[in-house]
Amino acid sequence: MNLQALQIRVKSFINLSSFAARPRSLKIGQLGSLRLRVMSSKRGVSSSTKSAAASIVDDKKDSKLKGMSGDCSEKVLIEESCWKVQSVEFQSIKDDPGKIEAMTVQELRATLRKFGVPAKGRKGDLVFALKHFMGKQIDGESSQELEERVSFNSRENISLQKNTKRTSDESCVVSINTVSEVSGFKQSKRRMKQSPVEDEIVKVGTEIVTTKRKLSIKTDDLVTLPQAEPWTVLSHKKPQKGWIPYNPRTMRPAPLTDGNSVKLMSWNVNGLRALLKFEGFSALELAQRENFDVLCLQETKLQEKDVDSIKQCLIDGYENSFWTCSNAKLGYSGTAIVSRIKPLSVCYGLGIPDHDSEGRVVTAEFDSFYLVNTYVPNSGDGLKRLSYRITQWDPSLSNYMKELEKSKPVILTGDLNCAHQEIDIFNPAGNKRSAGFTEEERQSFGSNFLSKGLVDTFRKQHPNVVGYTYWGYRHGGRKTNKGWRLDYFLVSESIADKVHDSYIVPDVNGSDHCPIGLVLKV
Repeated sequence: MNLQALQIRVKSFINLSSFAARPRSLKIGQLGSLRLRVMSSKRGVSSSTKSAAASIVDDKKDSKLKGMSGDCSEKVLIEESCWKVQSVEFQSIKDDPGKIEAMTVQELRATLRKFGVPAKGRKGDLVFALKHFMGKQIDGESSQELEERVSFNSRENISLQKNTKRTSDESCVVSINTVSEVSGFKQSKRRMKQSPVEDEIVKVGTEIVTTKRKLSIKTDDLVTLPQAEPWTVLSHKKPQKGWIPYNPRTMRPAPLTDGNSVKLMSWNVNGLRALLKFEGFSALELAQRENFDVLCLQETKLQEKDVDSIKQCLIDGYENSFWTCSNAKLGYSGTAIVSRIKPLSVCYGLGIPDHDSEGRVVTAEFDSFYLVNTYVPNSGDGLKRLSYRITQWDPSLSNYMKELEKSKPVILTGDLNCAHQEIDIFNPAGNKRSAGFTEEERQSFGSNFLSKGLVDTFRKQHPNVVGYTYWGYRHGGRKTNKGWRLDYFLVSESIADKVHDSYIVPDVNGSDHCPIGLVLKV
């Protein structure tokens, strides 16, 4: 065999092994960087005896490599199909989170098990577990683990190394190096350009080493890693001059020491039973840290039959609790007031049957004020309830507040489902027709509450501060502080000057909202 024939055979060997070893592209990641280096130490081999021997060696190598690559391809296809199924199902739920609520118990358990999440408890617990998992994945908390897992599987199941003994006449080293890149989750996009410098792959002992490899990273495309306290970084699409991020560590005033004050807190818990099972920050820890007197809850999602068992879980010292549940739709809405101060009186609803079937209002009367805990109706997808919200609910709540104010100052708190100003939402331009930021809702908020003598305590204390209280699970905004301020303490003008502190507690997890607080001198 002459030199030309040997070159043809080597070329065929390269093409065949490349085709056999090249994996299909995974949907979650991309497998690439196939490198093959064939080295011949002596070109002067031309005798027929040496050529024939080289041909036999090549045939054996070719056959062996084909067998190795065939086994590898089967493993790749198995891995690929597994990840494709998980990715498609994840993307489907991500695109339509409403599917979670519509799933049966069996479907919820099957889905959770596919994602490796424990599937125990009732339907409400399973729904919360799946929402929590989706929120973490979208936020990027588990993307690194997923990337490492895919990368590990890729290296273990796809990497092929072929190394023959070197002789004085011929040496051949075949190495296929695969690199995985997770691109299914677009939390952090990084573009990496490979330098034109040639890579040389060699085997040192049991290690595969790549030399002469240079990577240039485009810094403009790098996304800053999530901060430990992301709310301390100004996050807004259209920040104005003078705006600063809210930092409770530096912006809260010193506690009052004379004891003549009351501390109120409010929290949309997005399902109380699920929150009580949440393994993160607990209500007990919140009570110990904040030492609040009254806690207002919204979106408890309880039924009346659940209330007695929930009362058994209350923190010692908070024996006074008052609950209202939705009768129109079970496991929906719901509000409560939990207090260590016994109120003078308590009433439920606005006194209007058309508004009181969803358990949205609880009012407690104390010595120096009325406390109205409210979960304002969301205008909904497609703004289906926008007209009801601005023409019926808001005016009715406003009139109710004015009636109470005839005898005592009023404090209105809760999830009011409106980001009033552009400073109260990360992306104002992109949400002009989103529920909670429509022009109609913002005008209604101003005309029915602020223009009627109620004061937004947080905005009064922090006129140029960007602070959010809600971050949607769907968009994973919590880790990057892309949120909305939907939760408020509004007070009568007559007691606005008695507000010592109106604050946000952004580090408390367990819901898509965080708690807010008010310290009032009495």
